[in-house]
Amino acid sequence: MITFGEWLPDQPDMNNTITTAKNVIPAAQGYKSFPQFIEYSGAASDTIRGIFAAKDNDGNAELFAGDATNLYKFDTTDSSLAVVSSTTHSLANSEKWRFVQFGENVYAAGGIGESIQAWQVGTSTQFAVLSTDAPKADYIAVVRDFVFTANIDEGSGRIPYRTRWSGFNTATHWTAGTNQSDFQDIPDAGAITGLVGGEYATILMERAIVRATYSGLPLVFQFDKVETQRGCKYSGSVCNVGSVVFFLSDDGFYAFDGQKTTPIGAEKVNDFFIKDFNSSYAKNMSASVDPLNQIAIWSYTSTQSTTGVPDKMLVYNYVMGKWSLVEVSANYIAPFFSSGYTMDQLDNISATLDGLSSTLDSALFKGGEFFFGGALGAKLYTFTGDPLAATIETGDIPLSEGKHSIVTRVYPYHEDGTATVQIGTKNTPSGTTTLGTAASMNDEGFAPFRSSGRYHRLRMNLTGNWSTAQGIDVEARGIGRR
Repeated sequence: MITFGEWLPDQPDMNNTITTAKNVIPAAQGYKSFPQFIEYSGAASDTIRGIFAAKDNDGNAELFAGDATNLYKFDTTDSSLAVVSSTTHSLANSEKWRFVQFGENVYAAGGIGESIQAWQVGTSTQFAVLSTDAPKADYIAVVRDFVFTANIDEGSGRIPYRTRWSGFNTATHWTAGTNQSDFQDIPDAGAITGLVGGEYATILMERAIVRATYSGLPLVFQFDKVETQRGCKYSGSVCNVGSVVFFLSDDGFYAFDGQKTTPIGAEKVNDFFIKDFNSSYAKNMSASVDPLNQIAIWSYTSTQSTTGVPDKMLVYNYVMGKWSLVEVSANYIAPFFSSGYTMDQLDNISATLDGLSSTLDSALFKGGEFFFGGALGAKLYTFTGDPLAATIETGDIPLSEGKHSIVTRVYPYHEDGTATVQIGTKNTPSGTTTLGTAASMNDEGFAPFRSSGRYHRLRMNLTGNWSTAQGIDVEARGIGRR
């Protein structure tokens, strides 16, 4: 069997394992299906720029979103996005809402000019200004017992290289020098482009990565410039799983573990991405992690997009170290916790059970269940639909060394759904591959062909409720050297 190996678009087509892995998730053996992006909510006033799910101490979930002018809370009674702002906001063109949860409180930073907004889960009915002393910031995170901010506005203007943190175990105290609240400038590495919390703060900058570790008084936090060879170029490229932070630098994708950076896209997808990425719409990029599938995802605007809306997603299985490509339009991607539905509330989604976009036992309808989603335009969407139609294609393979070959049978190996197979041929390594007509598998389990050439490539097209695709067997014989 020709096993579907790793997608390596940066490598030559000749003898490449896989040249196309579209609308799939990389797996240990082959690929898994990727679900459709289906509508989940009513519309906000404008394109959504941030999503966050929170839980109270009893496990009750609340789902929030924000656009340029308002913050919203998802309402399960009618699937609407209810405005919960106490004022009208005015985010700049490139700014996004970034949220954190600190205890039972949710804090939202909307960038320069926007006061940090606060919400108590299970209690609040509107967001309110956190504190008049709190900075206005592009980035917000929770680091141990502190709320951290970065790239901030101190009133006199933006200070893109400054971090500032709250008092110990309180988000309302921001007086520098008291209760361990303070600030730190990092003036020699460009602007801060990302901030990730946890046991320590990971501060991503244009030309460096800095780690801020709690040390107690008098310094409170110790700042160490851990990485000086590269930084994070695009703020929308930052996502993390635990202490491992993924980001996009000038020369490709990297993972930072708190000590060092490791290239994850070199010789694999970096060249493909640089050619496919429309950097004119870099501000539209978003990134997130789906821990259930153990993948990091980057949604970006490709050179094929005519509107600037992100139309493709690079998917990285961070356990296997493998990549794939998904062609789905999404303005923003993020993990969700579902708010939960009663049977009566399901009527707001569909008048019949057969009309539901997901099965009744889906995590989509269970309160507090994790699932992955995002936004397209002004509405929330979720990756909980049926599998996307997928394409997996090998490189060019010499089936008989030095000879032409004729392929007579192809056996596709997949689980569920329907597969068709296409064969491409060419006679020289630098020639153009001609792709033949798709053939379906017959009752004997193979797709019949009479395809001759010196080099062959094989494409499997998957539709329906397919789950996994492992590889292809080929029956061929040599037919001469000319």
